[in-house]
Amino acid sequence: MSWIELFGALLSAWAVWLTAQRRPWCWPIGLLSVAVYVGIFAEAKLYSDALLQVAFAVLIVYGWLRWLRNLDDDGRVQVAPLPTREAAAHIALGVIGSLMLGFAMHRWTDAALPWLDATLTAFSLVAQWWQARRHIAAWWLWIVVDVIYVGEYVYKHLLITSVLYAGFIVLAAIGVRSWRQAGRAHALNSKAAAA
Repeated sequence: MSWIELFGALLSAWAVWLTAQRRPWCWPIGLLSVAVYVGIFAEAKLYSDALLQVAFAVLIVYGWLRWLRNLDDDGRVQVAPLPTREAAAHIALGVIGSLMLGFAMHRWTDAALPWLDATLTAFSLVAQWWQARRHIAAWWLWIVVDVIYVGEYVYKHLLITSVLYAGFIVLAAIGVRSWRQAGRAHALNSKAAAA
């Protein structure tokens, strides 16, 4: 067991829990967790995951600023709909990113699982983008990605991280429920205000 991995896992779980609660503090806590996980994944030769943490850092700053501009009166972020065309375009970008990154990792590195790791990385970026843009669909994509990540991390003997990602699945289910309720409440309030 690595104490650094445990510390990173606790920070990550805290950040995801805050995200499920629509609290903007999820972003600075998440920034700390990705800093820890860059080193963990580089040491495990999961280079796409290490690069993903760097990309997450950029998206975290973007998401934090975006959320701060879209808070309800209770200090929680407002949920926003995801248009179908936009979702399809982002999924297509995820597929293209998977293929490009997978090829690069397979060809030019000693990555342990270049294609799988690249695919999970690309779709994690899509999910993180959706999270920053306040879309409920992010949680559904996180559930799919995290289920696969659990298997990858068990295979790579990152047991703390695999347990963390199993916990992320539970937190994502909580996020779906919480964000769905917030979206319904916001829609009802908007209708009442328009009447």
